[in-house]
Amino acid sequence: MFYLIALGSNQRHQRLGSPRDIIVAAWQRLAEEKLVIAGTSRIVASRPVGPSRRAYANAAAIIETTLPPPDLLTLLKQVESEYGRRTGQAWSRRVLDLDIILWSGGACVSDRPQLIIPHPLMRERGFVLGPAAEIAGDWRDPVTGLTIAQLDIRHRRPRK
Repeated sequence: MFYLIALGSNQRHQRLGSPRDIIVAAWQRLAEEKLVIAGTSRIVASRPVGPSRRAYANAAAIIETTLPPPDLLTLLKQVESEYGRRTGQAWSRRVLDLDIILWSGGACVSDRPQLIIPHPLMRERGFVLGPAAEIAGDWRDPVTGLTIAQLDIRHRRPRK
C-alpha cells in the first residue's frame, strides 16, 4: 500500500536542530521502521494556521508499507512523541507533525478522530497541497475526484 504523508515542524529540537533538519530526520526515522520512502518533496516554509506565531517547515512523502491505516497512524503518533510532540494542543507549536493525507486504498473513516482519509482539511491547505503535488500530483482525492495537482491549482487561484 502507498500513503501520502504530510510532515510539518515549527519548533527547534535541542539535538536535531531547525524545523527543516527535523523534517529530514523524520524521513530517516520513518525509514528505520521499515517504511519504504518512495518519494519526498522539497521542504517549504509556510505561515502558521491558528494561534502559533512560528513559521513552519512543511513537506510530503510517499510511503510504501503493508501496514493498514490504523497501524500506520499509531506508528506516526509514536514517532511524533519521540520528537517531543505533545497531544491535545491543536495548532500549537510542535517539533513534528505527521499526517496521513491519502492512501492507495481510497477513503478510510475510523472511530479514531485522527484517522480520516483523505485528510479532511487537505483541500484547504496550500502547505500540504504544494509539496504533495510535487510527488503525487496525479493521485486523486476520492471525495472530489480531482487530482492533487488540480486541487493545488484551485487553492492557489485568487478568491473572488
